[in-house]
Amino acid sequence: QMKILIREGSAARNMDALKELFKINPGALMLCTDDLHPEMLRKGHINRLIASLVSQGYDIFDVIRSATVNPVGHYKLNSGLLRPGDPADFIIADSPEKMNVLETWIDGHRVYSRDELMFRYIPGEVMNNFNCSAISAEDLLIKNRGKFIRVIEAFDGELVTKEVLTETRGSIYAGPDLKDDILKIVVKDRYKDGPVASGFITGFGLKRGAFASSVAHDSHNIIAVGTNDRDIVNAVNRIVDLKGGLAVSGEEGIKSLSLNVGGIMSNRPCSEVATDYLGLSEEVRKSGCVMSAPFMTLSFMALLVIPELKLSDKGLFDGRKFAPVSLFVD
Repeated sequence: QMKILIREGSAARNMDALKELFKINPGALMLCTDDLHPEMLRKGHINRLIASLVSQGYDIFDVIRSATVNPVGHYKLNSGLLRPGDPADFIIADSPEKMNVLETWIDGHRVYSRDELMFRYIPGEVMNNFNCSAISAEDLLIKNRGKFIRVIEAFDGELVTKEVLTETRGSIYAGPDLKDDILKIVVKDRYKDGPVASGFITGFGLKRGAFASSVAHDSHNIIAVGTNDRDIVNAVNRIVDLKGGLAVSGEEGIKSLSLNVGGIMSNRPCSEVATDYLGLSEEVRKSGCVMSAPFMTLSFMALLVIPELKLSDKGLFDGRKFAPVSLFVD
């Protein structure tokens, strides 16, 4: 039987649009948290969704099943379901309406109790694949080749984009136009050196500086949006130096967060990463960005399978035609 995942992330949220399905076919539903900011993850994930639904009056057993029985059965997970003979896998929470986890038990052993781990954590080897060099402002120059350009239009809280045609800004080289919120967007291959792909995007509202990330679905190359080439270069090159992370460049210098595990995660405590992440997000907002989740929204601007227009390390890609398209249009 087909299942529907009700997904709640930081940049895209679907629970409010789909929660009425609990009244129609709760056996087909599963709860999912995906692409969640570290500061939001610190407050909870699927347990937080359960608390919200139960507090809104949805049947507690339907909601609990969507986070336990339904996914275990669908994915054939090796997890106990409190039946005779099952391994004792469960949590203890304060109440269904709050769902703060007090204890976690796995295979009959208490592994977590009130902010304390009940086992010895042995970290594994940090793995990463980051093999690119620094870029220069010359790598980002876009020579004028037409009267009109394709611009990616991004929306707050959405993964889909639109294609907008606008007149080319600049004479010899095409450039941003802050008055009309036309910013430059670039993608650099993190796995090997090659030409930097450049284009233009609207919707972020940035007024100064630039920000970049190596969290860029699905290839996780370096992606950046900025008002000028200098700050874009500074932000990208900080991530190159870190071999993965987030960076903001502006008048006050460059601020960054290292993501040393695969260029997309950190082995530091969640609370520390969340604090740094909030700080960087606030820097971007102080620079004029109107996105509620700027880094998370940026990460989807290179995801080619979601229409309409996205930017890969090879250039613009039209998700409707499922084919590359040129930046310039005659």
